[in-house]
Amino acid sequence: MYPLGNDLGYEPIALAGLTHSSGLSNTMHHGVIIIGGGQAGLSVSYCLQRLGIDHIGFEQHQIAHSWRHKRWDSFCLVTPNWQCQLPGFPYSDDDPEGFMGRDAIVEYIERYASHFNPPIQTGVTVQRVRQRDGGGFEVLTSEGSFTADQVVVATGGYHTPKIPRLAERLAPEVWQLHAAEYRNPESLPAGAVLVVGTGQSGCQIAEDLHLAGRQVHLCVGGAPRSPRRYRGKDVVEWLDQMGYYDLAIDDHPQKETVRHKTNHYVTGRDGGHEIDLRHLALQGMGLHGRLTDIQGTRLIFGDDLKQNLDQADAVAESIKRTIDGYIEKNNIEAPVDPPYQSVWEPEVIPSDLDYREANIASVIWCIGYGIDYSWVELPVFDGQGYPGHRRGVTAVPGLYFIGLPWLYTWGSARFSGIARDAEYLAEQIAARAGNSHSRPPQSVNEVAIGS
Repeated sequence: MYPLGNDLGYEPIALAGLTHSSGLSNTMHHGVIIIGGGQAGLSVSYCLQRLGIDHIGFEQHQIAHSWRHKRWDSFCLVTPNWQCQLPGFPYSDDDPEGFMGRDAIVEYIERYASHFNPPIQTGVTVQRVRQRDGGGFEVLTSEGSFTADQVVVATGGYHTPKIPRLAERLAPEVWQLHAAEYRNPESLPAGAVLVVGTGQSGCQIAEDLHLAGRQVHLCVGGAPRSPRRYRGKDVVEWLDQMGYYDLAIDDHPQKETVRHKTNHYVTGRDGGHEIDLRHLALQGMGLHGRLTDIQGTRLIFGDDLKQNLDQADAVAESIKRTIDGYIEKNNIEAPVDPPYQSVWEPEVIPSDLDYREANIASVIWCIGYGIDYSWVELPVFDGQGYPGHRRGVTAVPGLYFIGLPWLYTWGSARFSGIARDAEYLAEQIAARAGNSHSRPPQSVNEVAIGS
């Protein structure tokens, strides 16, 4: 069992200290170049600024672009606000147990940027990163070529929306989009909606459509689910108390695979609740197995619906048993919740569905993203294009990554753990730059490619 995870359309707000490319500095060499202006890049900038290290950041779009433009209207965090712990800027508003919505998340990141005035240049696209003869790096951008002694790649791990070639078999009149493009039920054509995938985005989007009165057909995959509250507390609070968010990947029992696992589905909507797909089926949502083929107007499903529902429940119950053990071991007084009961079982589930007869007018693909570091022309990647690193430090001296899922802990790609990673990389950068007060950098021999 591993802990649950957490993955906009208005004009940008002007921020003090954030400069568009038209105001780009004429200084072409910097001690450090940070690529990416989301929470990861900003966090590194904050830590470097505290250490007095010369750096500049390049952001292709604007601060908090993905939160602003790749989340739907009702999107909110699945972890409580108290876990928002950007370095030097912990959550301080009046709803620590709540779950910030999309616009509040954007505002939080913008306030963070205004808080310390980072040297981030927005509207600058990085086209290539490569090593220079004699040391350091060349960073080719839409505004010219820059050089740096060290480079931090902070673009996250969600680059290319995945839409399978199978999608080409749907008729042209069926409206297709990726989860990153979905905004609200009203933005879709009239008719039923097919949602493919049951990770966090798929389940939350399916629920959003269902609550708006739309007929939803959901292709259920193998993603696990989590309880929201258990024995008097939010499950996140129990897991935090138990030390799950401090668990390093090298100590994780599934360290070889956990970076690529799908996050548990749960939601922070309306104060937070768990998503039990069986309840949604009782209310009229059509549940199906994995989408395996499209033949003419027939959607072909796998026979794994019951298996996937049962496995998701088993994971949720495993989390509860782990909490039970912790409570018993530490003699903690906590209320006892009634045992889980399944409210719906798939009986005879058709293996196919004619999407025209079912009036399906839209398909939302919620099957994740691919990574694309093709512009980083350095020998640090494995056969899947994932950068080899240890805690973000690669085998190429002076090259670092941050903001990736399980870079070091569960929180590495979240608001809860980014400070630890940013502070560590800043120390490595400072040590390499010759700052004696910092820890010595790891040697190349200590960095395992593909770890």
